[in-house]
Amino acid sequence: MPISFVRQLRLVLFLVCVFAPHAFAQPPADKQLSGVVLQSDTHAPLPGVDVSVNDRRTVTDREGRFTLRVPASLALVELTLNGFYPLATTIDVRDADVTTAELLLVPRSTYSSSVDVVAAQPTVAAPTAVAVASAEVLRTPGALDNVFRTLQTLPGVSATEEFGSRIAVRGGAPDQNLTLMDGVEIHDPYRLFGLTSAFNPETISRFELATGGFSPKYGDRLSSLLLVENREGTRTKRLDGAAALSITDANVVLEGKLPAAANGSWLVSARRTYYDLVASKIVDQDFPRFNDLQTKLVWDLKPGRTLSFFGLRSRQTAALNIDQSDAQGEFNDNTKNDLASLRLDSTLGSTGQSHTTVSYSESTSTFGVSAQFDNRNERSNAPDDSAKTQANVAFTRELALQDVSLRQEFSWAIGQHVLETGGELHHLNTDLSFLITGDRNPAAVNGSSQQGGAGLPDSLISTRNVDRGGVWLTDRWQPSPNVSLEGGLRIDRSGQTGDHPVSPRLTASFGSLTKLRASVGRYTQSPGYEKLIQSDYVLDLTTPEAARLRSESALQSALGLERTLGTATLRVEGYYKRLSQQLVGRLETEAERQARISVYDFPGAFASSVPTDPIITTSPTNDGSGHAYGFDVFVSRTSAPASARVRGWASYTWGKAERKAYGRTFPFEYDRRHALSAVVSYRLSDHWEIASTTRVASGFPRTPAIGLRVASTPDTLDRDRDGNVTELVPAFDPNGLLIYTVSYGGLANLNTGRLPVFAREDVRMTWRPRGAQGRWEFYAEVINLLDRNNAGTLDPRLQYDPTSDRPKIVDTPDQGIPRLPTLGIRFRF
Repeated sequence: MPISFVRQLRLVLFLVCVFAPHAFAQPPADKQLSGVVLQSDTHAPLPGVDVSVNDRRTVTDREGRFTLRVPASLALVELTLNGFYPLATTIDVRDADVTTAELLLVPRSTYSSSVDVVAAQPTVAAPTAVAVASAEVLRTPGALDNVFRTLQTLPGVSATEEFGSRIAVRGGAPDQNLTLMDGVEIHDPYRLFGLTSAFNPETISRFELATGGFSPKYGDRLSSLLLVENREGTRTKRLDGAAALSITDANVVLEGKLPAAANGSWLVSARRTYYDLVASKIVDQDFPRFNDLQTKLVWDLKPGRTLSFFGLRSRQTAALNIDQSDAQGEFNDNTKNDLASLRLDSTLGSTGQSHTTVSYSESTSTFGVSAQFDNRNERSNAPDDSAKTQANVAFTRELALQDVSLRQEFSWAIGQHVLETGGELHHLNTDLSFLITGDRNPAAVNGSSQQGGAGLPDSLISTRNVDRGGVWLTDRWQPSPNVSLEGGLRIDRSGQTGDHPVSPRLTASFGSLTKLRASVGRYTQSPGYEKLIQSDYVLDLTTPEAARLRSESALQSALGLERTLGTATLRVEGYYKRLSQQLVGRLETEAERQARISVYDFPGAFASSVPTDPIITTSPTNDGSGHAYGFDVFVSRTSAPASARVRGWASYTWGKAERKAYGRTFPFEYDRRHALSAVVSYRLSDHWEIASTTRVASGFPRTPAIGLRVASTPDTLDRDRDGNVTELVPAFDPNGLLIYTVSYGGLANLNTGRLPVFAREDVRMTWRPRGAQGRWEFYAEVINLLDRNNAGTLDPRLQYDPTSDRPKIVDTPDQGIPRLPTLGIRFRF
């Protein structure tokens, strides 16, 4: 066991020794509290209700019943369930050994002006977990009904780009985040190239994000875990529903109860973009669009046993022709996502539960570009258009991913212990291929970049059929109301590497109104295209080097303090993450480097313009390492009384993330020193509400241009008359002037610069009409209200310089969202 991991374990044990004596001092005798939770209007039993008494927590079964061992005192019982108003009540359990209660929850039948951020007692037992209600996603200004954009306002979470949805969590890469929906791994959680997500908030009961320290029940990722739970259809009506229209799509949700003999519920939802229906008629273009259809059926087979089915079908297409003064060509996209899963939930005796999930998912994507556009990174120093050059982009990429999976979970409550064990198995068929026939992207500093780096081969066909799986065992022990400890072990196996990494993990919680939480553990991630599709880089898992790969590894620890302040919650937490065996593309060998530069036929005066530094290839190695550390502050006031006018949350994160590879240490691509976010709503009246999302953050690292070099061109006409038409020679414009291109130097320049500070303000005004009984909701929203020109990248463009014989470099902000007004409607019928 590594020395640093032993030290971290010692830290947690030290905290147990310090705080446990106070927690164990004169503990009250435990009593049994049993009850049933019913819907107030129909008295139908409510399953899945979160029941908590101090730090003790359980969930009602299919009959709405629960049992907890609690101290002999006046117990504060809190009940929460999505779609219902929370309930807090006091029950006297001091006298009787067994106390029973009947509790009623009132449904939220109308649109509520409140938004709940639930941060206490997450189901993943992670100190840093935050549960996000679907109402938050629907009402966060600038989120576009996209959960990933709401998550970007939470501590430790950064958007990798403004347009897309990928996130980087606490110094981790986007491919190191695991997304599970109802126990099924989701490999492609995005739609419209990341503008929106695969999850319709109208059909989700709960999102829960753990930014570290999550349970051994979940593995094969290093950074974060996002749990998504689909809600069941209503069991009180034969037909209910809702409809919504947002900037990206329109959606309809229908739901109801099954016939009495079936004893269950059904839910069907459909989403589709609508702008393309109008725009395509006007300009005769096949604009990017998507549609998806999903359904969930639930049957109560008998008391204590429920079978549920979930199905999803999604299609995304585009076929655009570009005909502008500076760009001509076309691009095509055809993406399909299908998923089907069966889940059986069963009770085992009076204290055990079993959850069995079988699923099949398939994702396929074909993307192609054939275009010519003005190359702003390359030109001569002529003052007119003769200085311009054109870049020819021509490539196709195809990806196919099939996953057949089985997940089995068992849990038993034994006194003060909850034991959990289980396993998962995946059979993965993955195919990746691409063909590049056009120019490469000189701005892709890393040669294996997905953006067309020079290290990508002209043709790649890679197929992998592998199995991977894992087993786990955890014990959650609650020796007193104010102390909770969970220890566990996970063992994974990867068919790609053949290794069996072992991952011990430990979490602890102490206190009541003021809680101290700590976690330490090992996390591993096996190589696989199901992760690399979210990566910034291309790695070929069929090369000879891939046969020697091992699983990536991370040791994580966190220590946090949380305080309940009336209707608000304040949390401060520090974290440390040490990464090893990270996947990186290897550098060119000397033979490969010599072969690449041998095609340059530059005169001695231009020899310095030949790119002689070794480049990063797509052949993978485990030669990367690194660390990330920092702290964050999170305050939320979202569970205040309905009369409260101000609600929301705010977060601040300070962090540092570095990587070590290729003989140097450099800032990680998503290293961000400071990040501040605030989501605040103010209720002007019963019918009007104004809300804003404010984000300010340090810029990500970038590799700046260090100067110019002479551009090259194929000597197909043998202009130097040496008989070689396959070599590269210096490029000249029609006037005989040298053409220059941007130079980024070698690896010593990697990530030595920074993007400017990012800042964005989004605002929303919501109106709920009087007399509509909360069924209608209208909103107007402005994204990037101040029209700030944020820099997703700084594009080093070349411009004419009358004072020199060569052009000048002007760094131009790019890939930012402009001011964008939008309207939205929601209706519940």
